[in-house]
Amino acid sequence: MIQDREEAPGIPEPLHCETVESVKEQMPGNDFCSSLADFFKVLGDMTRVRILLALSFSEMCVLDIASLLGMTQSAISHQLRVLRQARLVRARKTGKSIFYSLDDEHVENIVAEGFEHLRHGGTRKATR
Repeated sequence: MIQDREEAPGIPEPLHCETVESVKEQMPGNDFCSSLADFFKVLGDMTRVRILLALSFSEMCVLDIASLLGMTQSAISHQLRVLRQARLVRARKTGKSIFYSLDDEHVENIVAEGFEHLRHGGTRKATR
């Protein structure tokens, strides 16, 4: 049920109570919302986005990603660590080399959908 308005002054009465109640029942808790916000923060860094885009085309090692993006191995390793902690990329060791790829098809879809959304919307900087 919607909170008693005396307990929450300033919050307006809903126009469509049934809709509000239905959505309220489906809304996740604050812990989940906080985790989702953290997930989007990880995506809010251009270097990490560039790494995800590169890995959407091919599995790559740190040295190759650093070369591609014109950055140091140390900087790329740091960003890959953040991406691994967020479960956006995974690592596969072969001999002395570690190859990185997108973690799963959900991450592939997020990257592809974001890419297409910006290309479709005609954003000037989207394809540069």
